[in-house]
Amino acid sequence: MIGSVPPKINILYENLLWIPPLKEALEREGLRVRLVHVNEGIIDPSTPPPEGIWMNRISPSSHTRGHVHTVELARHLLYWLESHGRCVINGLRAFELEMSKLRQDLVLRRHGIRTPRTVLAIGREHLFEAAATFDGPFITKHDQGGKGLGIRLFRDSGELERHLEGEAFDAGPGARTILQQYIGAPEPFITRVEIVGGRFVFAMRSSTADGFELCPSDVCNPMSPRQEELRIGASRAGGTDANGTGANDAGASALFSPSPITADDPLVRKYIRLCLAEGIEIAGIEFVEDAHGNRYTYDINGTTNYNQTLGARIGVDGMREVARYVRRAAMPGRLPRRIAC
Repeated sequence: MIGSVPPKINILYENLLWIPPLKEALEREGLRVRLVHVNEGIIDPSTPPPEGIWMNRISPSSHTRGHVHTVELARHLLYWLESHGRCVINGLRAFELEMSKLRQDLVLRRHGIRTPRTVLAIGREHLFEAAATFDGPFITKHDQGGKGLGIRLFRDSGELERHLEGEAFDAGPGARTILQQYIGAPEPFITRVEIVGGRFVFAMRSSTADGFELCPSDVCNPMSPRQEELRIGASRAGGTDANGTGANDAGASALFSPSPITADDPLVRKYIRLCLAEGIEIAGIEFVEDAHGNRYTYDINGTTNYNQTLGARIGVDGMREVARYVRRAAMPGRLPRRIAC
């Protein structure tokens, strides 16, 4: 560390439930943590921000937790911080990209990465018009998405029309709706690649058998009473269940499993180049593979969380990797030149 006082890390957040694993990992690396909740507040452009490294942990799904002003305030906070020369991990460029599936599609295409056909529509008439241009099944989702909210599968434009006429349709923030080509996978899973500081950390498979809300955080995947019963029983019996695995795996293993994808995969290398070029230090990037082996990338998550149960199974602690990267960012000259800080 520099001098006798550990560097300070200021974390912009809106969901406190996601913070403990990150805060604990940062403190284990000897860093001081200051939490800054973002929803309402004041910005004085003539006043410099506090010193230290800043981390942006604002999610596009913040409005679903009652924090309806978070995204707009965060935009101005990030601009203010960067205007005063503060180092911001996942700063304004990364944030604006995470807030729009349309922009993500454009950036992915620019880096030569295959994406599903994607169209943005605002307004019922234009939703119908866009839907009619799809030859096969398509899904709808919020342009400012998160947690898989707003995702619904339609076989054709007529099915969408009936849906809009028969029940309330949530178009998402700003009424910006994405229509996207549905990629039929031979097996019901998507793959998520985790990248930190321009390095591949790990990849995992997320099951889509029961839907598309695939937040990997342990907070998003609480144990059922039966899983908790298994966990307690396994603890008393020596830490394993009948399958020879930790009982904490019971919930996570149904949704999340290791992927054979490695750092040498050509698609992973493209992801890393994209992150370096677009100022994204921390990302979870998702793709789906069709029956012909074509891989379609459709989502870039900047506020990525990690499933600790899966991490224990594969021997990789995602938040510890993040904390180590942040510690390097706090030490001048320790990061590659193409990393923002």
